[in-house]
Amino acid sequence: MKTSVRAYAPASVANAVSGFDVLGFALEEPGDIVICKPSDIPGIKILPIAGAFSSLPHDPKLNTAGVAVQAFLNSKNISLGMELEIIKGVPIVGGMGSSASSAVAAVVAVNELFDLQLAPHELLPFVLESERVATGVPHADNAAPSLLGGFTLIHSLDPLDVVSLATPAAFTCALVHPHMHIKTRDAREILPKTIPMATATRQMGHIAGFVAGLYQEDFDLISRSFVDELAEPYRGQLIPGYAKVKAAALEQGAIGCGISGSGPSMFALCPDVDTANRAGKAMERVFLGENLESDLFISAISQQGARILE
Repeated sequence: MKTSVRAYAPASVANAVSGFDVLGFALEEPGDIVICKPSDIPGIKILPIAGAFSSLPHDPKLNTAGVAVQAFLNSKNISLGMELEIIKGVPIVGGMGSSASSAVAAVVAVNELFDLQLAPHELLPFVLESERVATGVPHADNAAPSLLGGFTLIHSLDPLDVVSLATPAAFTCALVHPHMHIKTRDAREILPKTIPMATATRQMGHIAGFVAGLYQEDFDLISRSFVDELAEPYRGQLIPGYAKVKAAALEQGAIGCGISGSGPSMFALCPDVDTANRAGKAMERVFLGENLESDLFISAISQQGARILE
């Protein structure tokens, strides 16, 4: 057995506007690093958490990396103790899949530590268990892309069925994280419990058009399909300047713009790096006009997802 394994898992954008709870994609960066070491002391120990976004619980029953690793170890009847060192690069409570990224990196590291050679999709159930603890809902639209890379479609949760989609190499994402918090639970509570049939039908057209656009690399079709009639009309009310941020990104040539996950971060999907830089800076200026400082991330779409670091 190895004495230490270091793994990286990227941030992710859930929903991708058109696919509430069923679409997501992975960024190249930012991401979380988890270093896993075996220990003679039973149980999981979370070491002091490092990085820019380190205010997370150290109790392994509350920390998503600890929950995911414990579920993994239980499934393999492994009783050896474990130390987890977490270096957070993904903003917490920001709609960028922070809870998923550390959990994904942790299970990838443990899989390598014990040389179990489980395929990435076999690791996903353990991450979903940690997502249940973090948000109350075992959603996979952050966990799956962070683990697998690219765009992913959550075809079903029971049974678990995740599909990797085509991901145009030219895509660049501008993601702006305003300095405010929206809890995932609160963002879910604001949503209506039922929707009209006509709304559901239109939204099915949006997601079908989006997926078709990915495979055809038809940016115009993707742009026309960049619509959410289920969540954003309600969640947008929680984000100061939401409509103006979208308009600013589109004016700079973004293919589409929307809320990343449950927010407050917003992202613009762009055809190239230059457009992403212009769109991101324009989005930052709008948030600043709303008296909100923000962090800007410019990233390619990760084709790989989580990986072991030498």
